[in-house]
Amino acid sequence: MTRTPLIRAATPADAPGIAAVHVQSWRDTYAGLLPDGFLARMTSPETQAQREGFWQGNIGAGQDVVLVAEDAGEIVAFASAGAARDHPGFDAELFTLYSLKAAQGAGTGRELLRRAAQALHARGAGSLALWVLDTNPTRHWYARQGAHECGEKQDGALRELRMGWSDLGVLVGTPT
Repeated sequence: MTRTPLIRAATPADAPGIAAVHVQSWRDTYAGLLPDGFLARMTSPETQAQREGFWQGNIGAGQDVVLVAEDAGEIVAFASAGAARDHPGFDAELFTLYSLKAAQGAGTGRELLRRAAQALHARGAGSLALWVLDTNPTRHWYARQGAHECGEKQDGALRELRMGWSDLGVLVGTPT
């Protein structure tokens, strides 16, 4: 990556790039953390095509906040957020935040998180939560961004931790 990526709202035309980042990020992030067969299914060409269709529909519907980071015309990271689905006591949820390895370490993820939080805050959300695999080192990154562990769930052999910000203003720079 040669410069700071442009961060902007996603459009349906971004769906192929988002799906490609989504799949590659899964390969890079979850290798050794998830069973090989499951990871292969979740990163197959068929799954990438399904993700592309999902992102086209999701962005087109306009209900969720979907942002992309673009460098030299290529999507290198993305985030999505919206109303909390299964986080009692939280207004909003960060659904996804994925980045290609080349875009990591330059503040792109932090800026995507901040911009998503700003958009949610503008919609009236006061708190934010997400699920992260307990073995995923990214959970420590979220903690460095001010999130705290505040719950867990078990899905078979996988354990996920809820990370949350009880005051979304902390992420947008206007604590309440």
